[in-house]
Amino acid sequence: MNKLSSIVCIGGGPAGLYFGLLMKKQQPDCRVTVVERNRPFDTFGWGVVLSDQTLGNLQLADPESAQQIGDAFNHWDDIEVFFRGRSVRSGGHGFCGIGRKHLLNILQERCLVLGVDLVFETDVTDDQAIAARYNADLVIASDGLNSRIRTRYESVFQPDIDLRQCRFVWLGTHKTFDAFTFAFEQTEHGWFQAHAYKFDENTSTFIVETPEEVWNAHGLDKMSQEEGIAFCQKLFEKYLDGHDLISNAKHLRGSAIWIRFPRVICETWIHHEVIQGKRTPIVLMGDAAHTAHFSIGSGSKLALEDAIDLANEFATGSDTDEVLAAYQARRSVEVLKIQNAARNSTEWFENVDRYTGMEVEQFAYSLLTRSQRISHENLRLRDAKWLEGYEGWLANGPAVPPMFTPFKVRGLTLKNRIVVSPMAQYSAKDGVVGDFHMVHLGARALGGAALVMVEMTSPDAEGRITPGCPALYNDEQEQAFKRIVDFVHAQSDAAIGIQLGHSGPKGSTQLGWEGTDEPLPTGNWPLLAASALAYGEQNQTPAAISVEQMQALKQAFVESTRRAANAGFDWLELHCAHGYLLASFISPLTNHRTDAYGGSLENRCRYPLEVFAAMRAVWPQDKPMSVRISAHDWAPGGTTPDDAVEMARLFKAAGCDLIDVSSGQTTREAKPVYGRMYQTPFSDRIRNETGVATMAVGAISEADHANSIIAAGRADLCAVARPHLADPAWTLHEAAKLQSRAVTWPKPYLSGRDQLYREIAKQQAMLASANLANAGPSNDTQEQGA
Repeated sequence: MNKLSSIVCIGGGPAGLYFGLLMKKQQPDCRVTVVERNRPFDTFGWGVVLSDQTLGNLQLADPESAQQIGDAFNHWDDIEVFFRGRSVRSGGHGFCGIGRKHLLNILQERCLVLGVDLVFETDVTDDQAIAARYNADLVIASDGLNSRIRTRYESVFQPDIDLRQCRFVWLGTHKTFDAFTFAFEQTEHGWFQAHAYKFDENTSTFIVETPEEVWNAHGLDKMSQEEGIAFCQKLFEKYLDGHDLISNAKHLRGSAIWIRFPRVICETWIHHEVIQGKRTPIVLMGDAAHTAHFSIGSGSKLALEDAIDLANEFATGSDTDEVLAAYQARRSVEVLKIQNAARNSTEWFENVDRYTGMEVEQFAYSLLTRSQRISHENLRLRDAKWLEGYEGWLANGPAVPPMFTPFKVRGLTLKNRIVVSPMAQYSAKDGVVGDFHMVHLGARALGGAALVMVEMTSPDAEGRITPGCPALYNDEQEQAFKRIVDFVHAQSDAAIGIQLGHSGPKGSTQLGWEGTDEPLPTGNWPLLAASALAYGEQNQTPAAISVEQMQALKQAFVESTRRAANAGFDWLELHCAHGYLLASFISPLTNHRTDAYGGSLENRCRYPLEVFAAMRAVWPQDKPMSVRISAHDWAPGGTTPDDAVEMARLFKAAGCDLIDVSSGQTTREAKPVYGRMYQTPFSDRIRNETGVATMAVGAISEADHANSIIAAGRADLCAVARPHLADPAWTLHEAAKLQSRAVTWPKPYLSGRDQLYREIAKQQAMLASANLANAGPSNDTQEQGA
């Protein structure tokens, strides 16, 4: 154990108090002092919500205070969503609410029992002076959101503070809600939402939130505190049953009670300062170090868990520097996970208008799964009856997993929502696909997916990515594709599509397993791009394509389109992503043209749109066409999600049926933020803002992912790439895991199907029996609203 003689916690919120009591309990001889600017047993705020898991953590850390907190909590399982005069209620969510003042009073009492020194009415303006006064070995900067200590050492902590787009006000009411309640009300200027929950026998928290532009349009920025509260009370009066809304921030004037949420991220949480000749660590904790939006988890949850983690480190570590490094390494990862989920949740509430075209059933599902941490099957654990009802509503018939609902576009009906993503196989010869492609594509057509996509295929020889990539500009290539298409149509109920594209500045490179995007050692062919910019230092510099060459290439795309139709393909996609030739026009990072094809986004999209329109004109009208775009370049100065929405609108107007939403790979400087389903929010936004169908792609690896995406209306199709390389029958096997029969198996494989279903059912029964004592939903984040 690492022994300390004196600890000072600056800030008497949950982080400072809880860390203080845990360390005093662990090291009774250590002097622990908590310094707070407010009066004894005085605090501000309404309710605090914690998940069942957080309560379990408190029980392990300090059973005595956990018992008192648990006894004071109001428990509830239900969430109810009110929208457009209707409501949806689901259960099993497992939340607990307690008044913030009551929580802090419990922690203060526990500190006193253990012998922690509580110093009130002391506003610390100099952390070094306080540390010197108490001869501290360790200073905990738990001084909240507007931390003076974080500001003082800003060059070390490097805080990144992002003020979010909504204004919100934290109010209370004596109307007691029997469920966590979300209420949405539309005004002439936009939408307001309320997050409400009971936290003691006669009081509820009632948070009102709206985008800042709506807040300004109503003149709330100019209203007095009383006028602003009266406005909210009238707007939400039907939920209040005659009760008033109350503020406990009387010390604030006018509209100051309305704030924008600041998302705080710090590069490091630890600083060392020499104080009275002693190297003293100063450690950020709680809101001083990080924040997560109230719609996914209260700061109290993170603060308490910070305290637990650091106290545990001191119990096992012997060197203070190692203890602090381990604390930051572990907690920063956990906090980042929550902040990533919180970002998705925050953006959902900032853009409520995006989802208001939905019926309340899907609107509520979208809300519940907004962070992408709560999944379809997790909702089944919470409330199976409600989810089955929703699945039936979505299917407009008997309940089936959402990924197995059909999808119709033009004259084509796909049997389900799973697509085998176009993936380069580097196995063609002179652009001609062969037996490998027959087996590769044929096997996946038999594997349960609704649509199997051929990898990017070039309209000419120079547009191939590598010498092993396919092309479609002569009869031999066309007949080779027709052979595969005929097999898929004869032996499966899957559709098959082809993706046409030109490699542009990323062409003439080695096979994928030799060196991705690296130039050929010999035998390179000339490259074309929007501008004469090389993809990388080793790649050759392409020639800026001339207008005459553009017209010739457009005609080559048209001829390839005709050949694709002759081969019998059901679906055609134009590749305008990933830095290839058409993408090189769209991104400002790769398009430096000064003619009609450069400059504004509309100009940069001009040539890709011309190519698309020419292809659409010769592609059968009853067959769909899609476009793959990079919705985010992930690099400064590149395309953004705002641009992606405009791209989608332009292609939709040109007759595009679906946007295949990918991102990145435009530049080697890209720094994507990876994670499961990390590109799905781009698809969500495009689909629900423009009304065009979308395909989500990227880190979708489980049926649970696909079901959540489709059920929430974040995409119409899910393209699954690498899992299909590992398992041609991925869709069939995922259906078996769900024990769903809403998928067709090839007749020769039926006996294997039946055995697989039996074996999986046995395994699931054994696992359920083993985990019976711990069964229940995973509530590692609240997913609520306060």
